[in-house]
Amino acid sequence: MLLVHGAGGNAAAMWPYAAHLSRLGARVTVVDLPGCGRTIRVRRGRRSVSYGDWQQLLVDLVGREHDERPLVLVGASMGGALAVDTAAVTGLAKRVIATCLLDPTRPGIAAAIVRAPWIARLGLPLLQFARGPAANPRIPVRVLTPMSAISNDPGLSHAVLTDPCGGGGAMPVGWYRSFLEAGPAIPPEQYQGPPVVLLHPAEDRWTMPELSLDYLGRLHGKTRVVMLPGCGHFPLEEPGFQVLLDEVSDELEQVLDDQRRGS
Repeated sequence: MLLVHGAGGNAAAMWPYAAHLSRLGARVTVVDLPGCGRTIRVRRGRRSVSYGDWQQLLVDLVGREHDERPLVLVGASMGGALAVDTAAVTGLAKRVIATCLLDPTRPGIAAAIVRAPWIARLGLPLLQFARGPAANPRIPVRVLTPMSAISNDPGLSHAVLTDPCGGGGAMPVGWYRSFLEAGPAIPPEQYQGPPVVLLHPAEDRWTMPELSLDYLGRLHGKTRVVMLPGCGHFPLEEPGFQVLLDEVSDELEQVLDDQRRGS
């Protein structure tokens, strides 16, 4: 199982999830995406980190680690769409499980996920000029996004916001531009990957469920959705967290059953 974090996240923040998921019988790998966690320092003289670097890192990692074991990709927040991209490009995953699915190229999506309406009206259009040297300055994630809504638990939100390697950190301005411009690696309507399961927090104050359902509805292939009761964007609250574990456990069993049948 490869566990993928989203904006304001990092591998260390995902370790509680990894610990629980590993108890379901999976060997879990977590990764710091470029610019986050322990990869926060970028070599001098290198171009700005882009969203495409995030996509390519996951493709390369899955290709290098591929063996006879079935792979399940689990994406949290922005990591959900990245997990779908990885499955679509590599063809090596048996299942994708996501807590959120966003395509910022769709009308209204970018405006719905920023911290304030004025950012969508004034700030986002200016990002198109963030190219070359202008793409390198770093902007704190919490300036553009409603990072305080990462959880409905004030203590957890505070921990994320004060983590300099996570929600309290910054990304190059060019990364934000590339994220908004990139969209899915393969159009959802042309998706030929494994089944996708959306486990969306029912009380998410950052990304409303309908944003993810729009993406899921466009995906070609087998999909299903389960709402996580009582959970905010970072779904750790009960009873939804147990629902998440139960659903992942069921999917793992199905994947292993398929492998035993040779399908």
